[in-house]
Amino acid sequence: ALYYVCSMAYDSAAGVLYYTTHNSSSWRDLRKVDVRTGESEELINNGRIGDLAFNRNDRSLWGVQHHNGYSTVVRMSPPYTTWREILPLKYGKDLYDIDISPDGQLLTASMIEVSGAQRLIAMKTDSLLAGSFPYDVLYEFDNNSSPMNFGFSNDGKYLYGTSYYTGVSNVARINPSTKEIEWLSNVETGLFRPVEYPGDSLLAFRYTGKGFLPVVIPRTVREDISPIVYLGNAIIEKYPELEAWKIPPPSVVKIDSLTVASGEYEGWDHLALASAYPIVEGYKDYTGVGARVNLQDPLGISTINLTGSYTPSPGIPAAERFHASVEFRSWQWRVSGSYNGADFYDLFGPTRTSRKGYAAGIRYTDFLIFERPTTLEYTIAANIYTGLERLPDYQNVAASFDKFATLNGRLTYASFRRSLGAVDDETGIGASLNSLNTLVRSEFIPRAYAAGNAGIALPIDHSSLWLRAAAGWGGGARDDVFGGFFFGGFGNNWVDSKEPKRYREYYSFPGVPLNSIGGTTFVKATGEWTLPPVRFREFGIPSFYCTWMRSALFSSALVTNLDAQELRTAALCGGVQVDFKLVLFSHLDSILSFGYALAAEEHARFTREFMVSLKLL
Repeated sequence: ALYYVCSMAYDSAAGVLYYTTHNSSSWRDLRKVDVRTGESEELINNGRIGDLAFNRNDRSLWGVQHHNGYSTVVRMSPPYTTWREILPLKYGKDLYDIDISPDGQLLTASMIEVSGAQRLIAMKTDSLLAGSFPYDVLYEFDNNSSPMNFGFSNDGKYLYGTSYYTGVSNVARINPSTKEIEWLSNVETGLFRPVEYPGDSLLAFRYTGKGFLPVVIPRTVREDISPIVYLGNAIIEKYPELEAWKIPPPSVVKIDSLTVASGEYEGWDHLALASAYPIVEGYKDYTGVGARVNLQDPLGISTINLTGSYTPSPGIPAAERFHASVEFRSWQWRVSGSYNGADFYDLFGPTRTSRKGYAAGIRYTDFLIFERPTTLEYTIAANIYTGLERLPDYQNVAASFDKFATLNGRLTYASFRRSLGAVDDETGIGASLNSLNTLVRSEFIPRAYAAGNAGIALPIDHSSLWLRAAAGWGGGARDDVFGGFFFGGFGNNWVDSKEPKRYREYYSFPGVPLNSIGGTTFVKATGEWTLPPVRFREFGIPSFYCTWMRSALFSSALVTNLDAQELRTAALCGGVQVDFKLVLFSHLDSILSFGYALAAEEHARFTREFMVSLKLL
């Protein structure tokens, strides 16, 4: 399983390392590993315990447990399968980087409060175990110089750690008896996690342009330590009245006195005009003009979107010149209706969603599992259509009857991961089960398909291999379009709002025209190699620039009508897509995509397709 190590504590006498891990299904499991044999064992599952410290005196493990916004100091005795709550902290306080003195008598920790106050504190372990929680402040740091990784020396005389006192992380030591702090470094880029090194030195990690590098520094007190001059701090010193302008901490806000109403929130009761503006829309090959009105509650839970437009062209019948649509959204529900539905992105073909006639639908979507990156989502939808000339999902397939209803269901599982610096998912699996059913001419026509994809990361940074497969079956008569599946094209518009990598969808088959390959059964497989992204340091101007370029090579194989050899169609395609990440006005993200594909059907000539698409916002 892919997990992350959160904190560690080492029992040097036994040669056992205790550590906590976090993955998508549990939060900070406690585990141990024998460093001599490599044998590992899970001790506590989902304990939510971190900041481990080992007490060499009684071999107990201490840590900080985080749950529901509260922090609690806990103690674990061998065999470390259960814990005991020692010190529950008040809301707004937290401890981190705890350590225990070699004689086991003192526990130290960095304490932070919601006000921003940061202190290095010490508590007697005997008092903690007896239920008494007084603490002694060893040093109080200001808000900009957090104490980090302070731990005891082997003789227990000093605590070594780092702080941003100079604006850069430097090493310091504190004597718990005298509470005197002494600085041992004054570097430019930062030192982290100091530990004692044989002799009179310390081992620490120095931050460099190539990452963190281990270095050795002498345990010599520096007298030339001084903070970096920050312009903001210089302004405060010149105008001290500005310090009073800081926002007070949340703890001073009296929530009860500010409450004006209580009870269940109903978004529909608070709908108000959010925006209204003119629009242009595409309908078939023509352009319409109109307006859009959006209503929304203050929390954005419930919305109503209304659009209306008119196409004045004499090229279409008068009955199709007016277009209207309405959409209601609330929580997981979506209800929509349209008359001669039009769409802005139909102005920039080749993919068109505008349809003649009436359409009405209702959809419900929810999650059975929502533990990012793992999700299990289901959707149920019902639609009614009248007067349609083309199928709702396939623009180039004429409907054999203009009145029909659909009932669809989908179950989708996804668990994908990416490494730091990636621009796309690099590993994981996903799958979906889909039921598509049509009621037409009093006949029930079922369809179903399953799709899945799996990827593995390559040794090359941010590069991966993917296998995507789908298979489907349709009922009804073989020549009835309501029981078939249709494939073809990249599916991107020149200007678009949907996923740029449309070639990954089950219905996409770049290199042939949209919806040109059909059948009542199908099997499709796609292999994809995503290449490492290229990042640009300077490519553009401040108001319009490009941050990265992503490339992918893909190849697909498709067979339809597997159960009828005389109607069977087999096709192959291969192609490439290159995406550029654009940023407009230093904030608005867009994707500019270029694609090329070459395809061939059995006993047919090669066909080609070139795609260019700009996904807005």
